[in-house]
Amino acid sequence: MATLFISDLHLHESRPAITELFLAFLEGEAREAEALYILGDLFEAWIGDDAPTAHDKTVITGMKALSDSGVPCYFMRGNRDFLIGERFSRETGFEILPDPATAQLYGEPVLLMHGDSLCIDDHEYMAFQQLVRSEAWQQDFLSKSIEERIAFAKRARDESSARGKEKSMEIMDVNKEEVKKAMREAGVRRFIHGHTHRPAIHDIEIDGEAAQRIVLGDWYEQGSVLRVDDAGYDLQLIPL
Repeated sequence: MATLFISDLHLHESRPAITELFLAFLEGEAREAEALYILGDLFEAWIGDDAPTAHDKTVITGMKALSDSGVPCYFMRGNRDFLIGERFSRETGFEILPDPATAQLYGEPVLLMHGDSLCIDDHEYMAFQQLVRSEAWQQDFLSKSIEERIAFAKRARDESSARGKEKSMEIMDVNKEEVKKAMREAGVRRFIHGHTHRPAIHDIEIDGEAAQRIVLGDWYEQGSVLRVDDAGYDLQLIPL
């Protein structure tokens, strides 16, 4: 049995094949897992627990079936679904983790993050993140009508896409020194995150000691899963 990690599925009704792949994953491999962790951006956008679409409800049903089967399930909010709350947790049976969090994996403490908070070289994004993560902004946003929230989310996605085309890959990636700082503060030598859509296992050095940063892949044209067991860490694609 392995502990499974996934992130950045960006599920949306416009990409039904990926939703079907995720539901099949929940009904298949995940049923045999020791635990499942989703490290953010499960949905392309989440405008509040009171406004799931028919597509979202299908995903919630699939997640609840997994948690009801007895598999421990954990969720960490990402930059696309940071408004996920306690109602979602109750309806899916997934425990919501803080960002960052530390998990004990086979006798080793491992740092878990979505990853966007480490992209400190993207000053424009960091300012936006600080705004929308504030309690005042979220209360104001959730007080708006569902139609207003949908319109805002669409504008935000369009603007983010446009800005992303103008920025270098380096600016939008995690800052390497910020990674080491986070790992030092957590007292770990292994770190798992998503967000950047650049799946890889990076061997690094922190204060003269060997360490490792594992980046989860996105689910745009395929799936991606990190399988962790007492034999090690295996990052693999899941074909459509």
